[in-house]
Amino acid sequence: MISNQTLQSTIDGLHQITKIDFAVVDSEGGVLASTFADTKQYRESVMTFATSEAESQVVSGCQFFKVFDEQQLEFVVLAKGMDEEEALLVGKIATFQIQELMVAYKERFDKDNFIKNLLLDNLLLVDIYNRSKKLHIDVDARRVVMIVETGKQKEGDEMDRIRSIFSGKTKDFVTAVDERNIIVVKELTAKESYEDVQKTAEVIIDSFGERGDEIRVSYGTIVGEIKEVSRSYKEAGMALDVGKIFFEEKNIIAYSALGIGRLIYQLPIPLCKMFIKEIFDGKALDDFDEETLSTINKFFENSLNVSETSRQLYIHRNTLVYRLDKLQKSTGLDLRVFEDAITFKIALMVVRYMKYMENQDY
Repeated sequence: MISNQTLQSTIDGLHQITKIDFAVVDSEGGVLASTFADTKQYRESVMTFATSEAESQVVSGCQFFKVFDEQQLEFVVLAKGMDEEEALLVGKIATFQIQELMVAYKERFDKDNFIKNLLLDNLLLVDIYNRSKKLHIDVDARRVVMIVETGKQKEGDEMDRIRSIFSGKTKDFVTAVDERNIIVVKELTAKESYEDVQKTAEVIIDSFGERGDEIRVSYGTIVGEIKEVSRSYKEAGMALDVGKIFFEEKNIIAYSALGIGRLIYQLPIPLCKMFIKEIFDGKALDDFDEETLSTINKFFENSLNVSETSRQLYIHRNTLVYRLDKLQKSTGLDLRVFEDAITFKIALMVVRYMKYMENQDY
């Protein structure tokens, strides 16, 4: 609920404006926030007042007020000043302010709890719509889920940094379902597209300054109904993992940009091992020398263009042809043939996927 820091900030502000002193005490007499020092003298009076039926009372010139949370006493507010009538009026204002803060914080907690359960598929369809209506959340708005991985070197302010970006946008939600990632459920207008989502991801990374290189942001597809938010979340999660395997150089990755990597990521490891054994005939990718691997990668980068590849590698065309012939004899695959090139490219990606999954096990 409301933190002591928030309570202190609230009564400090009221004290500066009205010159009335305040204290906020819990139902057991413990002082949570205060603008004056001698609060202990009121402890017994507060305890007596808390068990009484009165909602306000004057004790030794100090005004007492009760703050309830669903008919249960939550706080006792003390207000004292030179003018008792003024203290009474301002005390009522302070009590009302704290009551409204409780409602706002509770609503925020309820929404955060709802969004977490929505992301994790912990709600029945009927509950999704009923709770959305109760919390005044639009069920038909366009939304996209973004996941922010903040790296291993956490400073503790990651959530606050991201929330500050969306602080003026009450329809966006920033939360977390684990200790590793921060989740943003962003509402989009009818005109906003994936290009706008990409720009938002860039703003998030820029907000971390020098730490930006450690940050990775992924996002799912844009969905049109609130029941589909969990799907966008799962897509963003897959994009984050697949991006680490096949797009290490990118710190922003969209689910729609994963290509064939998305399919490979869903393959069972035993099937991958069988495929690699068939393609390389038991030969490991590590058996290929660095020169061969760099030649293969550059050949793929240049869309199987022999002339352009040889030019970028600073080698004669015949040298490149010799290397490709040598690879063909070793694997039975001619990379100048489109079908063989596709097979080899997939094999390379499968090997990278297998290595990544092996490292995850340690």
